[in-house]
Amino acid sequence: NDKVTTNETIEFFDINSLEGTKMYKAGIKFILEVALKNTLKNSEVIFLHSVPGGMLSEIKTSKIIDENDISLIKQEMARLIDADLPFIKYNVLKSDASKYYYETNTPEKALNISTCDNIITIYKLDKYLNYFYVNLPMSTKCLNKFTLKYLGNNRLIILYPSYLSKGKIPEYVHHQEIINTFYEAQEWLKKLNTPYLADLNKLVNDSKIKGFIESCELHYNDQIRKVSEEIVKNSQIKFVMIAGPSSSGKTTTTRILSSYLRSIGYKPICISTDDYFVDRVNNPKDEYGEYDYECLQALDIEALNHDLLALLKGEEIITPTFNFITGKKELSNNHLKLEDNSILLMEGLHSLNDELTPYIPQEYKYKIYLSPFIPLNIDRHNYISTIDLRLIRRIIRDKRTRGKSFDVTLKGWRSVRSGEEKYIFPYTHQANWVINTALPYEIGVLKVYIEPILYSVSNSSPYYEEARRLIKFLASFYPISSEYVSQNSMLREFIGGEYND
Repeated sequence: NDKVTTNETIEFFDINSLEGTKMYKAGIKFILEVALKNTLKNSEVIFLHSVPGGMLSEIKTSKIIDENDISLIKQEMARLIDADLPFIKYNVLKSDASKYYYETNTPEKALNISTCDNIITIYKLDKYLNYFYVNLPMSTKCLNKFTLKYLGNNRLIILYPSYLSKGKIPEYVHHQEIINTFYEAQEWLKKLNTPYLADLNKLVNDSKIKGFIESCELHYNDQIRKVSEEIVKNSQIKFVMIAGPSSSGKTTTTRILSSYLRSIGYKPICISTDDYFVDRVNNPKDEYGEYDYECLQALDIEALNHDLLALLKGEEIITPTFNFITGKKELSNNHLKLEDNSILLMEGLHSLNDELTPYIPQEYKYKIYLSPFIPLNIDRHNYISTIDLRLIRRIIRDKRTRGKSFDVTLKGWRSVRSGEEKYIFPYTHQANWVINTALPYEIGVLKVYIEPILYSVSNSSPYYEEARRLIKFLASFYPISSEYVSQNSMLREFIGGEYND
């Protein structure tokens, strides 16, 4: 609706872009919120976290809702969409927005706004106001693909299309262990009186963040202690398979798990499936003609299984090392042998998939899935995306360890995400244990490292808008010094300074 008065470059967003997916998601959230208020009196929806293909939410009302209520909500959402209602955008003073949210009993929103620029963008749909960390579409009409999956106990999954699903609603696969892991972390944060970002910022402001950081680190390590105790209960387990999406902390978690097992009398040995890549000239390519490093065929499965079977027989092996510069496997000096009290930890993208280890009997394998399900919400309608958290981690690590620019990391991110959707998420329900690798304080630390990178992105970059979106998202977080982060922290895997850095 803006009049163009000078020469401009206009970029159109649709569901096939990262930006378009985020706009779609925010719009569907607002439509669900309005539909719920129009359908059930004195009710409210809390958006909690992302799940594969959608997001987890909870309806706060005076009763336990049923499928009939869900049907009514869906009908009202469809009515709002068919009515082609506009998302009306207002730029208001920060003080006015803060006053409004105090008056509507959402103090965490008011406190978040206090850290932002003087002008706040708020959207109106029907008769309701809300704010989001992305732009919304022009109207509701384009958001006509969604479905609701009721889990019971007022918990709801909203499924919507994305650039990865090519505009289709993904099929829902229930991941109860992931949901349980998130709720466990959420309840733990409530006990620490830190459910929202505003509470974390207050700890920073009151110089109490050091103790909170120590609590987060202990909680993360305690998860690994518990899984190590589970593993040793079964003497048949010889291979612990550790998988997780990019930047989920696989390296550090594997190292700490190894330390716990060693402390109770085991001799853990470690293998990374990355060392079993096929030579690059033999690596399959994707639909764009680029090397597909995420697919299962990028690994030399026969060589890997040959070595694993040799270990089971008590033989000594020499693992290869993949040279990422030359794109070839090389011999190493890493001699491995399974002794009576040994256990092998194998981390990699495909570790949950039995097609990676087809010759290894199931009874010898124990599978662990890692991902950072950060339970700290910005407010009741805006949560911290797992994808955004992992992207921020990856940008910082790529810059620090490989000298990659923001543009180079973003260019490869779509391929990374596509690989996760194909090769990790369909297998997460097979995991014996889920470890939440999110540290609720970490974005405050990461902010210090990533903001200089984001501000350096030129407006001629194709990813300029994504850089500005992340800057806007980070604005509400108080910066946290890394001096309180221990050298053994999982976060050191990304910001540097760990014991083997």
